[in-house]
Amino acid sequence: MQIVNIAAYKFTALPDLRTLRLRLKSLCDSHGLKGTILLSLEGINLFVAGARESIETLLSELHSVSGLEDLQPKLSTTDHQPFSRMLVRIKKEIIAFGVPGIDPKTHTSPKLPARELKRWLDEGRPVTLLDTRNDYEVRLGTFANALPIGVNHFRDFPAAVARLPEALKDQPIVMFCTGGIRCEKAGPYMESQGFRQILQLDGGILKYFEECGGAHYDGECFVFDQRVGLDPSLQETDATQCFRCLTPLSAAEQSDERYVPGQSCPYCFRTPAEQMATTIALRHEAIARATTPMPGSVPYDNYRPVTVPADCDGWKLLDVLWRVVKHMPPGYWEQEFALGRIEDDQHATVGAERIARTGERYLHKFPAVVEPDVNGRIVVLHEDEALIVLNKPAPLPMHSGGRFYRNTLQYVLEQVYHPQKPRPAHRLDANTTGIVLVTRTRHFAGLLQPQFSQGQVEKTYLVRVDGRPTEQTFSCTAPISAAAGALGSRTVDLSNGLESRTDFTLLRTDADGTSLLEARPRTGRTNQIRIHCAHLGFPVCGDPAYLRDGKLGQAQTLAVSDPPLCLHAWKIAFRHPLTRQPVEFTAPAPDWAR
Repeated sequence: MQIVNIAAYKFTALPDLRTLRLRLKSLCDSHGLKGTILLSLEGINLFVAGARESIETLLSELHSVSGLEDLQPKLSTTDHQPFSRMLVRIKKEIIAFGVPGIDPKTHTSPKLPARELKRWLDEGRPVTLLDTRNDYEVRLGTFANALPIGVNHFRDFPAAVARLPEALKDQPIVMFCTGGIRCEKAGPYMESQGFRQILQLDGGILKYFEECGGAHYDGECFVFDQRVGLDPSLQETDATQCFRCLTPLSAAEQSDERYVPGQSCPYCFRTPAEQMATTIALRHEAIARATTPMPGSVPYDNYRPVTVPADCDGWKLLDVLWRVVKHMPPGYWEQEFALGRIEDDQHATVGAERIARTGERYLHKFPAVVEPDVNGRIVVLHEDEALIVLNKPAPLPMHSGGRFYRNTLQYVLEQVYHPQKPRPAHRLDANTTGIVLVTRTRHFAGLLQPQFSQGQVEKTYLVRVDGRPTEQTFSCTAPISAAAGALGSRTVDLSNGLESRTDFTLLRTDADGTSLLEARPRTGRTNQIRIHCAHLGFPVCGDPAYLRDGKLGQAQTLAVSDPPLCLHAWKIAFRHPLTRQPVEFTAPAPDWAR
């Protein structure tokens, strides 16, 4: 059975939109019609297809509506139904534009009949043909020598008009679109922007095809239904749309090897490297948003939890806090209670005399916290469904603790990858730069982290030290204390320390008395490379904690303005948790190592 397709619009004041919607939806459903009808206070826009008798019934109903008596549809035929369902909707605009004051019911630009435009083009009359459609529509076909407005959506039209050459304001312009509806708004808008000779092609490309065929037109006309493209005889072509990017594709483009139905086409095909680059660029934009400003630089209320242990059951809450948080000075907790900074887990203020019970959770409030500044220039080196590989800047703590809760790598990652919660598979000091492996899920963490504990991950660091080693290759096996000392530092403990080994290679010595080393830790002790370098008499340049002869400085996170700690996690090799194949990643060397 032959299917009749109609397209029509009219800007007019329509009465009682809800009742009209119900009438039209009921009629279309009962007559097996499919397509879309948009209704608004500014008029009607429709694309409907069905049996000829059903279409005539719909048109008769529409012509009975006040304001639609002279509605003139454009007709074409197909041997199949190009729409999958029937929608009748009430919208703010029948063609989305979003510019106030543009009302085609009261004013629109003069219309140029299709045959008149053909005559002008036959004569070679000087005129600018302005294609107001989206770029993906233009790709399928347009008038010869037409100027595309250059938009991906009609809402972008005003910005595109602002980019047009000033000289066009005094030249004759004939604008066109598929059926004419977009030009009804585009024309008055351009007139408001100072364009003085605006005409619109009456009925658009489809009316031109109907009356003039394909003269002066190259290609097909994109239509918003399953037909995709119509030729100048208004017959469906072999054009299709890319499932992925929705770009219309001609028969020639469908023969391109980059066209894979349901996957890609010549316009969206990307090599793995190109896909990776696009993904990483988007991540860097998200990181910039999450770190500008750094989240901890904006004052916020921080809450530190305290859980009542079993041996404090029935105690007063004041005594519990003295018992659990032992390092606070005398009188501290009395002051915190007086300031109302102790709350229950529902954020209700509680008093010092409250009787606490085992397992209860209380919150210690720190109001208007501002954290020290850090370096938020996190760089994504690689990303796939299992792993994120980062080049961590410094100073930047990886996890919350001490003075840092939001100005941390973990907090930033949670903002960037929400709702995922990626987790670093290992640690670097806040002052250390370089490679960090981050797993996307618990499953992949379970496959990667055992490689660290079993010594199957090969890590290579660059380190600049103060001094000049005499050997080209050397090692340090000094055991390192298991427990943290002052401010979290460790020391060489020859009696009870944990077995430790770092292999070093001298890369070069410099005139300033420093040397660049390659360090390969064979064990994974906290601060291992820094402790071993200091123990050998070659402390890491910029290290605030581990000095010569076992002396300790102030172990703390450096300020952004301080000279850097010259320790960089340079390379890492392991088996990828997804492919199980060996891989290696490298973080570019920092300036001090070049």
